[in-house]
Amino acid sequence: MTRELSWRNFDFILLGAVILASAFGAVMIRSAVAGNEVLLPLVTRQIYFAILGVTVIFVVASIDYRYWLALHRPMYLAIMIFLVTLTGFGQSAFGAQRWFTVGVLFLQPTEFAKIVAIIVLARYFDAAQDQPRDLRWVLGAVFWAAGIIVMILLQPNLSNVLALSVILAVMLWINGIPVKFVAFAGTASVLLVFTLIALSVAGVRIPFLQGYQQERIVNFVVPDPNDTYGNRYNVQQALIAIGSGGLFGQGYGQGSQTQLRFLKVRHTDFIFAASSEEFGAVGGILIILTLAVIIWRCIRAAQKARDVAGAMISFGMATLIFFQAAVNIGMNLNLLPVSGLPLPFVSYGGSGLTALMLGVGLVESVAMRHKQLEF
Repeated sequence: MTRELSWRNFDFILLGAVILASAFGAVMIRSAVAGNEVLLPLVTRQIYFAILGVTVIFVVASIDYRYWLALHRPMYLAIMIFLVTLTGFGQSAFGAQRWFTVGVLFLQPTEFAKIVAIIVLARYFDAAQDQPRDLRWVLGAVFWAAGIIVMILLQPNLSNVLALSVILAVMLWINGIPVKFVAFAGTASVLLVFTLIALSVAGVRIPFLQGYQQERIVNFVVPDPNDTYGNRYNVQQALIAIGSGGLFGQGYGQGSQTQLRFLKVRHTDFIFAASSEEFGAVGGILIILTLAVIIWRCIRAAQKARDVAGAMISFGMATLIFFQAAVNIGMNLNLLPVSGLPLPFVSYGGSGLTALMLGVGLVESVAMRHKQLEF
């Protein structure tokens, strides 16, 4: 039975944290472009996408999330068509097919595919909540995720494949996957990782991985100390930027590595390093705390959700934001290999920002229709 919509349950703390992170991202992108006339229009474009994203949050929140679940098959089919088309006709970046060009816009279907995967998996776990937790139950979830994962792997886009795999694993764990399956999957994953590392270090070409991806693995595991301007350059400059920022930073628009353009892709992959250089450790911690608030509010919405589907949507978004943030920041700190995952709500990217806002709108829809407290 449809419940009356109540905006009193709208999570304004979540909205405020999202707006704060997005506003800081736009401000930091303005500094990170460092006067580059080619990149300067990206600032205005990011602001437009942020405003559009906030509008999307309110629109999606006003619609019962169960309507989106009812459309899971058409959405799944549509995103698969986009991904199949992208693999053959998309524009390339760093050896992978990543976007379509639509006028002056760059559409990245992969960003929206992650949201569709969360919706599809949420619907599956809701429908299968009474099924025994056997191999058939596990394979059912894997089946729905595998189509999107395989198409993204063919781009190839390994970082987003990992993101979707983690989301699937977290949902399986929350829904009670037996320990024996966890042990098997964990062992297989460890063996796979060690095999990838060993083959990459040995110089063996691995299918579905580009040469630059294997080079990133090798440079992280066995870095060449004499490689000062090669594959490790960006990470080295990021570490210099973070270190030079100190506690309070060099000041907005005053970061030497950023403004002198030693730090590359500073408005996307390495925006955390640029922010830490100009705002110091304090700025970096505030970014982490803001993202932590967003993740916390998503988890809170999941805990209060009236059904399994709502909980899985919220947990899925919390996992996606946490994983992308952890990988991006870890990459900036040289704790993880370099990947293409942006810093949520902060890095430049219209498709990524809009997709995340769409996901937040779904979480808000769940929060607004939470279960009634029983006394």
